[in-house]
Amino acid sequence: MRAELTARRPVPMQVSLAFVEQRVNVWLRFGKPAREIVLNRWRRVAVFEPGAVCCRVKWIANDYGTALWQLMVLETPMPFDGAQRVAGVVPGARILLRADGELQVKAVLAVIDAIEQSGIDPCTVAVTYWRTVGNRLAARQPLPEYTPERHAAHIARGALQ
Repeated sequence: MRAELTARRPVPMQVSLAFVEQRVNVWLRFGKPAREIVLNRWRRVAVFEPGAVCCRVKWIANDYGTALWQLMVLETPMPFDGAQRVAGVVPGARILLRADGELQVKAVLAVIDAIEQSGIDPCTVAVTYWRTVGNRLAARQPLPEYTPERHAAHIARGALQ
């Protein structure tokens, strides 16, 4: 019994995705799922291994127009890591960045585009950078740029650990 408590197996994170034309669009902006499960023509589930980072964008509309814009950069928790509950994410995730509203979501999408244009995979960006972007959004401050120099420092730091 004691061995079961100390040897917890990693649990993959399952992210629900959906598309209903003109109503719901929940998609991955970036992320490399280990596998994808197709539930039906509207819904699928992306499965991520522990430590993986992804970005989920949610857009919902009603008869009067857009009702919700939301973007989250999520990290799959490792065993014994804390995780937050997120609707549509099982068993939970570490929220690195959350943007709500059209202006915030579009600002973060522009940051992601700039990162990709510089030749960096957003999945490999420093976790601290995503948290900084989230804090800057909350404080209504300009968003920091993620440069190749900053990425090289992140890679070098990882090599030292």
